[in-house]
Amino acid sequence: MDTRAFKRSLHHSERYNRRGFGLGNEVAGSLEQAYQSDLIAKLRESGYSLESGRLTVRLAEAFGFCWGVERAVAMAYETRRHYPTERIWITNEIIHNPSVNDHLRDMNVLFISVEDGMKDFSEVASGDVVILPAFGATVQEMQLLSERGCHIVDTTCPWVSKVWNTVEKHKKHSFTSIIHGKVKHEETLATSSFAGTYLVVLDLAEAQMVSEYILGNGDRESFMARFAKACSPGFDPDRDLIRVGVANQTTMLKSETEEIGRLFERTMLQRFGPIELNEHFLAFNTICDATQERQDAIFALVDEPLDLMVVIGGYNSSNTTHLQEIAVSRGIRSFHIDTPERIGPGNRIEHMPLGGELEIELPFLPEGPIRVGITSGASTPDRVVEDVIERLIELCEA
Repeated sequence: MDTRAFKRSLHHSERYNRRGFGLGNEVAGSLEQAYQSDLIAKLRESGYSLESGRLTVRLAEAFGFCWGVERAVAMAYETRRHYPTERIWITNEIIHNPSVNDHLRDMNVLFISVEDGMKDFSEVASGDVVILPAFGATVQEMQLLSERGCHIVDTTCPWVSKVWNTVEKHKKHSFTSIIHGKVKHEETLATSSFAGTYLVVLDLAEAQMVSEYILGNGDRESFMARFAKACSPGFDPDRDLIRVGVANQTTMLKSETEEIGRLFERTMLQRFGPIELNEHFLAFNTICDATQERQDAIFALVDEPLDLMVVIGGYNSSNTTHLQEIAVSRGIRSFHIDTPERIGPGNRIEHMPLGGELEIELPFLPEGPIRVGITSGASTPDRVVEDVIERLIELCEA
């Protein structure tokens, strides 16, 4: 379908809103009470450091809510205020943070159910209000909701929309979009729905497999077996890897996305030469500023002497997982938790190891003076970070 034409049509609909309702002042108090923190504000003013007894906390200088997340959450609160009696749905979590989504459930906002990986829109009726989350929704979902006569409130982050524009440019010029992302992540699903021909690569290793195939060193059967669920329908690597453009899920590791871009530029240069390079390779910068800032901040933090790192954010939050990945890569004892309740009682923590399942560590904190680094993903409110710090203080005083 012509996704650009569909977007233009949707944006001119009276039942579509992506600017909010002008109720910022009315919801500001509720947002401040639920998500902001006096303690974190003081930490920002005092060099991102706190000492309490034997505990020293070092906070990353960029962490937590980004502008896009703040905007999405505020628009969700405004939507409830603007539509006090209508049924309101969210096509997925508004952001990947359990406390924020629980607050919306308390406001009687409904969440589209998911069965076997498929969303069930059967209960959504004409006249219902549907919020599209910060990481977007697929063009097919938007079309379904529009045709059903729903009021659509679109909180998609502008950085995500920028990636959609990029893959649409690839499609317009008959380039295959190579998307650096997680194939089942909602943002990547949305991005691929706006693309024409596409291939999703998880990491640099998969990108190198694609590069080798382009250079004639791969096996078609094994290639298709590897990427069968990560490509557009009818994908033909011999036909569709002649002209490629690179895009990314905005929350992926910045350095890896950049290296993947350089890899494909070198690959197409080697195969087609410098004169024809622009006919076979397109690159646009689609790395989110907030993601980059948080990754840069934890790289600075892990250069300090730390006994351990606590990374806070939803377990399905891609940007949080990559913060954990950076800490682990430096050999720092690191713990990814989604809520403060994962810490205690006693000297214990329930956490998610990188690439693993929930497990309990006991004892958690060592004896003696301890320096703890703390960061949080872009979907984590300051209030949650404050609660984690207070639990650490309690453990050190016990």
